[in-house]
Amino acid sequence: MKYLPCLVFLLSSGALAQSTPIDAFLITDYNVPASSRNAAPLPPAPRPQSDSSVPASNAIPRNQSPSTTKALTAQKAETLALKNNPQISVARLTALASREVTREARSALWPQASADLTGVDSDPGSRITAGGLNNPIIYERAAVGTTVTQLITDFGRTANLIASAKLAAKAQDQNAIATEEQVRLAADQAFYAALQAHAVTRVAEQTVNSRQTLTDQIQALFNSKLKSQLDLSFANVNLSQAKLLLLDAQSNENAAMAVLSAVLGFSNLQDFQLVEDTNPVAAPPGNVDDLISQAFAHRPELLAQNLEYESAQRFHAAQRDLLFPTIRAAGAVGGTPVRNPVLSNWYGAVGVNIDIPIFNGFLYSARSREAQLRAQAAQNRYKDLRNRISRDVRTSWLNATTAYNRLAVTKQLLDQANLALDLAQTRYKLGLGSIVELSQSQLQQTQAEISNTQAGYDYRLALSNLRYQTAGP
Repeated sequence: MKYLPCLVFLLSSGALAQSTPIDAFLITDYNVPASSRNAAPLPPAPRPQSDSSVPASNAIPRNQSPSTTKALTAQKAETLALKNNPQISVARLTALASREVTREARSALWPQASADLTGVDSDPGSRITAGGLNNPIIYERAAVGTTVTQLITDFGRTANLIASAKLAAKAQDQNAIATEEQVRLAADQAFYAALQAHAVTRVAEQTVNSRQTLTDQIQALFNSKLKSQLDLSFANVNLSQAKLLLLDAQSNENAAMAVLSAVLGFSNLQDFQLVEDTNPVAAPPGNVDDLISQAFAHRPELLAQNLEYESAQRFHAAQRDLLFPTIRAAGAVGGTPVRNPVLSNWYGAVGVNIDIPIFNGFLYSARSREAQLRAQAAQNRYKDLRNRISRDVRTSWLNATTAYNRLAVTKQLLDQANLALDLAQTRYKLGLGSIVELSQSQLQQTQAEISNTQAGYDYRLALSNLRYQTAGP
């Protein structure tokens, strides 16, 4: 009955129901070894050592041999992603295709030549009497000839079309750069998420080992009638919670490696030995306004949107120029080896044609108005993108600052949790504390260990996102 108040306190506080979500990924296949059950005095349970820096993660997945794994750093992950990710190829091919549109528009400035082969057989005296305001005689003949036309001027329409296509091609080049930056960010996120998941898995493994040792010791003391059934039950509950934590961590670890392999452009799961960056992390920049100005000057998405707006303006000018005349020169020359006697054995002619639009059902004015409205829409998209970039830079800077401040707080939390667990273990060993107190201390220490482990990687992820948002090095 002396343990009943402690049990009521534990159940009311929800200590047994507490769990720590693990938002991380990676890969491992870990089987918890069964500990030997020797009766022995109850020493403090072993606990993983930690420091304020991001924990090293050079361990190889346990189901693979060292010879089959490949070392992977964050920089190498970015290089592989830029080389293998199909999104990079899609963006580059799209940019190359947009350059061909410029050549298509420029082709109107070159002479247009075509060769014709014609053979006609007709009844004597045949004439075309319907379908047009002409009345030509049709002669039997076989002829070959060439026709050449050359644009003299269309009062700037073709020049505006070429300029619009050039600007659109430059916009696609910037979009390709933006895609590379997005893939680089995705590679960083997947790499650090995998490292984080692996670190959490190691914490879960050590927690299982620690609680297994404590459970074995309490089992031995229970067998010797020195501890109650309640103590043993609480120890088994804590051990089961640790095993559930390990299962979740291993599942997240597998998922993280699948994500990392996909981002790096592999269709199959790859076995990587993740090598952590040992360089110390620096504090985020102090002036967010400078970062916003840098983003405005270098973000490829913003540059692309501005180019698209300029391209839309030139296209609007080209559509407006449809209302102006088009002047072309034309020439034709050929021979008629088989012909009616009234025809000459060769022909040749040159001329100039002026095409003046008069009325076509307001088609050209509607096309001009459409292009103008689309240009205005592109301008508003540019303004909206600037606002969103300013918001994203400020948000990512705040996230990075918060993540940096969490490094010291989680380290302090872990130190206090370690101290509390040491005290709880000592009190329990001396018979001054209950199993409830010890279980609560173990739970808090595990949560603090995971929080401290995640904090370092969260900050590196925040820095990577800040670099992307500002288009920084």
